[in-house]
Formats: sequence, structure tokens, C-alpha cells
Amino acid sequence: MILCCGEALIDFLPRKGSDGAFVYQPFNGGSIYNTAIALGRLDVPTGFFGGISTDFFGDSLAEGLEESKVDLRYVKRKALHTTLAFVKLLGGHARYSFVDDASASRNLLKKDMPKLPKAVTALHFGSISLIPEPCGGTYEALAKREHKSRVICIDPNIRATLITKRKRKQHQVRLFNMMSMADIVKISDEDVLWMNKSKSLSNFGKAWVKRGVKIVAITKGGDGVEVYTKDYSFKLDVPKVAMVDTVGAGDTFTAGLLTYLERRKKLTKKALAVIDEATLKNAAAFAMKAAAVTVSRAGADPPWSKEMK
Repeated sequence: MILCCGEALIDFLPRKGSDGAFVYQPFNGGSIYNTAIALGRLDVPTGFFGGISTDFFGDSLAEGLEESKVDLRYVKRKALHTTLAFVKLLGGHARYSFVDDASASRNLLKKDMPKLPKAVTALHFGSISLIPEPCGGTYEALAKREHKSRVICIDPNIRATLITKRKRKQHQVRLFNMMSMADIVKISDEDVLWMNKSKSLSNFGKAWVKRGVKIVAITKGGDGVEVYTKDYSFKLDVPKVAMVDTVGAGDTFTAGLLTYLERRKKLTKKALAVIDEATLKNAAAFAMKAAAVTVSRAGADPPWSKEMK
């Protein structure tokens, strides 16, 4: 099982009502939630660890996980409100404004960390759940506890509007610590720039594999992906598709990458350390194909396994 550890929230996406008025429509979302949904739909045994509210938005989030075959045994239901994310789409790309104070997702405590059976072979972390306390410290502690025995994947998926100038250094330190424990780092070119103000993706990828990361995948939106290991690197272009919006695209890419590796029994520390280039290219291509389905329809709506034939 792959355990996705992080936020579940409600995305409010802009729409035009039947009377022509501007409205917001709620959708289940959150980077880690989206990845869990995508993995479940791709028939990978998947669980979710995070705080989900007992309010009606929380019920919708839990139902969405169940409908996509995600195991809920590690979910912590809390009588606090659901995190809300209001989305503005500019040229198909999303900008966010969050309502997160005193939320169920944010108030995940270290005492909530589950004991994991051997069936949980990999953990995925990332995005806004790593910014605030106490949940950020909880996820970091879980990664520290588990990284020596289980595969760790992280996608920083930075939302700069949530990170004040005072919090920036603290967040960079947390990301550095967690990426240093990771076997797989999936990161966007925008996040690379935010983290170290470097426009050189190759320098970033090479630096992190030298620090021990087995695979660094840097997504570049419509310009494809660059992938780095200690032995080789490569670039792939994206499939041609009519784009509706990019909501959930990166999360689906992560799920696709993990799915391909899991299906071929490569999602172990030993196998990732020596993965051959052909297999990894196929994994990245599969991940981009999955993400292409997501961008072809509104909101974070990852493909089901039957759509990937």
C-alpha cells in the first residue's frame, strides 16, 4: 500500500451561473488528496493519512476517497472546519487563496501518527500540509520515523501565498530535511525557482541525487519533464491534448509515476537505487499520459485505470 499523507480540502472553482453571474463551485481537492484519488483510480492499493472534518465538506472528502477505492483506516476525523481553497484561473493556470486557520487538516497532531503494518511500503508527502503547525511537524516526524524502512516520495507543490516572509526560511528548512529523507522527489520548475532562486533545473536535479535521492522528476507544465538519477538523466515532451485547466495535473503525474513503478515491483529502496533508464522513461511517459487526461477536463479529475489502456 502507498500511504498518502497530507491535506484534504475543498477547491472552489470559478464558474458562470445560468443567469450569467460569477459563482464558485466546490470540488474535493488538495494535492495529497488528489494523488490518493488518482492512485486509487489506477488500481493501486492506497491509503490516506490526514485530518478530515466531520462537517458536510469533510463527509464529501471521505466519500470521494471511498469512491476511488482509497483506504480510510488512517484518516483522522475532527470536529473542526474543512480547509477551503478559492481558485482563480489565469490562462488555465491556477492561483489560490486559502481559509485554513483552526481546520481539521491543519490540526493533525503527532499523537495521531498511525502504527503502520508491513503492507504499507511507501509514503507520499507534500504541499500545504507541510507549511503550518502542528500538522507540518507531524508529517515531518512521520517521515523521519519511517524513511529508513519505507520508500518516501515528496512533492513540495509550493503555494507561495500561504508562506509569509517570516515562514519562508522555516519552510525551506523543512523541505530540505524531508527531501533529504526522500527516495523520489517530484517537483515543478516553479518550485525549483522558489526554493533556491536558480533557473538551472539540471543543477538542482544533479545536486539532489548527489544528496541521496534516487529519482528527481522536474515537471515543466506544457514543456514536459526532466528526470535525474545518479547514473543518467533525460527529458520527455508532453502528449498533445486540448487543455481545460491544470488543476491536479502535477498530483496525477506523481500518482502515475508511483503506479508504474509499483506495478513493475520497482517501488522499493533497493530497486529504485538501480532502476534502468528504459523503465524510468516508461514510468515518466505513463505519468504524463495520466496527467494529460486530468488537464483535458475541469478540476482535479484523474483518470481511471480503464482510461489508460
